[in-house]
Amino acid sequence: MTVDDTTSGAGAQPPSEPSVHATPHHEVDHTAEPTDDPLAIRLEQLILGADRRYTPFQAARTAGVSMDLASRFWRAMGFADIGQAKALTEADVLALRRLAGLVEAGLLSEPMAIQVARSTGQTTARLAEWQIDSFLEGLTEPPEPGMTRTEVTYPLVELLLPELQEFLVYVWRRQLAAATGRVVQAADDEEMVDRRLAVGFADLVGFTRLTRRLEEEELGELVEAFETTSADLVAAHGGRLIKTLGDEVLFAADDAGTAAEIALRLIEAMTHDETMPALRVGIAFGTVTTRMGDVFGTTVNLASRLTSIAPKDAVLVDGAFAEELTRTGDAPASEAQAAQEAAVAEKERREGMEPAALPTYRYGLQPMWQRPVRGLGVVEPWLLARRATS
Repeated sequence: MTVDDTTSGAGAQPPSEPSVHATPHHEVDHTAEPTDDPLAIRLEQLILGADRRYTPFQAARTAGVSMDLASRFWRAMGFADIGQAKALTEADVLALRRLAGLVEAGLLSEPMAIQVARSTGQTTARLAEWQIDSFLEGLTEPPEPGMTRTEVTYPLVELLLPELQEFLVYVWRRQLAAATGRVVQAADDEEMVDRRLAVGFADLVGFTRLTRRLEEEELGELVEAFETTSADLVAAHGGRLIKTLGDEVLFAADDAGTAAEIALRLIEAMTHDETMPALRVGIAFGTVTTRMGDVFGTTVNLASRLTSIAPKDAVLVDGAFAEELTRTGDAPASEAQAAQEAAVAEKERREGMEPAALPTYRYGLQPMWQRPVRGLGVVEPWLLARRATS
């Protein structure tokens, strides 16, 4: 779709030379017409469940929205401008009506509706690319010589589409329920946006060197294994995977103890996998701004800086994280304190007294040298490790 400020609704005429006033998400050729390949069109009809009927102007007019708003919705979802090609379907019109209807009903502001379109588009775009690249590719090898990939893909998509659609809706509902639960448990409204979280980065050491040494396929397999292992461990132990960046993952947890367990398990998993390079993790605790599923702020920046200076196969945390572990009883204030508590208990035992139960500390913290961190001043990192159980 193309934005034209002179068109404002049903009575306007389509522009003869569409103009562009905004930059779409992806670098694309805006002059490219939608494909006319017959098999590609058949696949599109199968997936969209409708035929091409409308130009962008006709779709906007049929939906009862301005071209400007329709174009902003379209771009927010991550799609390229298509001029005035007849490439839209009844589903596109219905989507416009629904989104605009939420605005008209006062349930969403216009900026929020655009944000909904953008967040949904970005998430599903990545999902769709992954499914085609990593899933369908492995299942569409031509069974007979001379068959095109599209000819093989069509019956496969026809079989998988309803099942994948149902599964997508199921997972989305599950994730929505979890996210809603976290909001309900927030102490106040401010916590819904600015929350105190533990944020961690896990980074593969020497990844740049690996890119020069490994074949592309080997490198892809390594990254996929790293992302899969990280995602599984983060989820299994109560954290949230925010995003993956190839050789790095960003995760968050509501409490320091959960983040510490995730970080140490990541180190342990990678250490025991001979195919993986060394890993380093940095974690910080503090106020974090959440937006569109991502996290921002000084705490996130500090976690990133700690990761860059962490030793191989080790976890480095900031002072606030160390204090939080101490406050919750997951770590002693110092090893000297833990030793003193153990000595007192042993003395009481020797004197025939019933000693008080010793705290069960899961983690140990070792202070490291203070050091300046670019943009954040001087910080005192702490080395996080498991404490040996007696």
